[in-house]
Amino acid sequence: MISASNLPEGAVDGRQAVLRAPPSHVVPKPTPESQTQDPRKYQLNQMKKRYSPIQNTLRDGTTNVLFKLKPSDPDFPFELDHLECELQVPATYPEKPPVLRVKNKDIPRGFAINIEKGWSRLIQENQGSTLLVLTNGLDKNLEAFLSERKAETVTLLSFKDTRHVDSSATILGQTSASVVQAPPKPAPVLRKSYVPEESFTDEQITEARARRAQEIKRLEARMSRLSHYQKSADGIVYSLPLEPRRRGELPVELQRIQSVQLIIPLLYPLQPLKVLLDDVESKDAEPVEDMFAEKAAQQKQMNLTSHVNYLAQNIHVLAKQAQAKQQAETASNRVGQTADSTAQQPTSSSGPNENGRSHIHVIPRPPEWAFGEGSGESDEDWDSEDESDDGGVEVSTGNEGPSGVAQQVERGTAMSFPTIELHGIELLQVSILNLSVKCERCRTLNDMAGLKPGAEKTSSCKKCATAFAATFRQEIVHQNSARAGFIDVAGCTVADMLPSTFTPTCARCSTPSQGLVSVRGETVTNVCRACHGKFTFKIPEVRFLAISPGARAPPTGGPRRRQEKLGLQAGDALPDRGACAHYRRSHRWFRFACCGRVHACDRCHDEAEDHAQEWATRMICGWCSREQNYAVEACAFCGRSVIGRKGRGFWEGGKGTRDRTKMSHKDKRKFRRVGGSEGRKKD
Repeated sequence: MISASNLPEGAVDGRQAVLRAPPSHVVPKPTPESQTQDPRKYQLNQMKKRYSPIQNTLRDGTTNVLFKLKPSDPDFPFELDHLECELQVPATYPEKPPVLRVKNKDIPRGFAINIEKGWSRLIQENQGSTLLVLTNGLDKNLEAFLSERKAETVTLLSFKDTRHVDSSATILGQTSASVVQAPPKPAPVLRKSYVPEESFTDEQITEARARRAQEIKRLEARMSRLSHYQKSADGIVYSLPLEPRRRGELPVELQRIQSVQLIIPLLYPLQPLKVLLDDVESKDAEPVEDMFAEKAAQQKQMNLTSHVNYLAQNIHVLAKQAQAKQQAETASNRVGQTADSTAQQPTSSSGPNENGRSHIHVIPRPPEWAFGEGSGESDEDWDSEDESDDGGVEVSTGNEGPSGVAQQVERGTAMSFPTIELHGIELLQVSILNLSVKCERCRTLNDMAGLKPGAEKTSSCKKCATAFAATFRQEIVHQNSARAGFIDVAGCTVADMLPSTFTPTCARCSTPSQGLVSVRGETVTNVCRACHGKFTFKIPEVRFLAISPGARAPPTGGPRRRQEKLGLQAGDALPDRGACAHYRRSHRWFRFACCGRVHACDRCHDEAEDHAQEWATRMICGWCSREQNYAVEACAFCGRSVIGRKGRGFWEGGKGTRDRTKMSHKDKRKFRRVGGSEGRKKD
């Protein structure tokens, strides 16, 4: 048993009490993996979730975060609704500290300087803290910063001193002209020619504003759900995510790009469209930005989404063209310097009549011509689809025929999806098409399923048996083309699209997905099997445009047999209503498929013909004399039964009834007593 008198000092009931826990028992606070990999991006996302700020990125990579900080202290003594803060986070953060600027106009500049100095002290005292922790510290110490003595400020005013002008005039009037020295003449300044500002009519401005609003609405509908999306308060600058198609082919300086700022002027497309590349140095981004501006000015018919897609698909081409242009300018400058130095040197020619060719002048070859011969790129290239991703031998690019996905000849019926929505999908193809077609003869709707690209599909009308055929010529659907292909029909017209199979191509890895079944108005969402990226597509509307009339109906198989003339008139009954000696209750004739002739029954056929019979597929009604497909019981036109009654009397198809209240008094079944075995069954 332990004595309480022998317990060490500070111990209570045998448990050791210490001021600080041993270092081995201290567990460090867990740090998220995303913060370890990219602390700047992680902390900016924290600020975005907490304050919902307005965020933009400058050319040098500095990110400006504009937000309003409301004092959390309920007993805050100053009349301040919120503190308007501009937090400047440099591109090298956290190596370089962030800078705070106070934007409140109702706060004197001296107190604003106190708050900014207090922010700097918080950074020095809390090394390694996140932006959100520092902002919370600013909230807690805001009262103390505002209670400090107002910092002294200096107001600078500019005054124009004209005393030297008067004194110089007095001196010039008293002294002689020999004493006065003329000021040196300044070097002539090259003035740029005046370029008047382009003006537009009211109609052009109205059309431009309407188009800008429509295209911005489409851009926001497709981009607002993606990461890195930001919109400025004036609606001119849009920060959009950018995923280059061939990031590996970009220069090393541009491979870090993740987003782009799209500058849409108020009078777009009358005013040019511009972009600013984020996450890269301005000296590396400016040539590519200028090349994109030139291409956008040449292609004014493209919409905003098409411009963004073009930039993502061809930024590597723009980078190569920008490098080629810089090299050409450097080479031309060198040639110009060499020509100037040569012109300054004395010529060693013997005279103007040397070799008798004084009238011939040699013009040097421009350097960009020699560069263009060895370069595979051109300023006129708009797309880079002909470049190979996997290398290999050189592929001939001669006059070859169009591929399976090339531009098809515009004939037949064009099928398009004018308002298709593609999210995360680069290309979309119709692999198996199912249609609803209308017969040209009887206008009956028929289903034609399983149309594959380039394969002809034949079928026949379910009512009049008219043969028709259809061939589907496939095209690729993407952001700049909503046409899915052409349908060549014969003997029918296209009515509607039934649930069909589509093959989407992932926009992140360009991998075709498996076939997905979709129909008009249905939203299909799936995941890429290669990069596990999510993609969605929706077809709200399907349109068919008949460009050229369909061909004639295809001929039926084999020569048509000459049908015999029976001299029948539609609406009149057959002789004896179609009955024969073998079947007195059959009111129809049959057209046998073996010989194409008409007989009342199979026995009549065997008696008149010398060949084995085959089952008849068509018949002639005995009541209306109309020929039709074989039916079991009734005529498809007049509706009367073609088979007689099976029994006699009132009980089997006659005029009698089983209702005792309606039976005739002469019917013995009206008064029959139910008894015996039938009575026991009812009990």
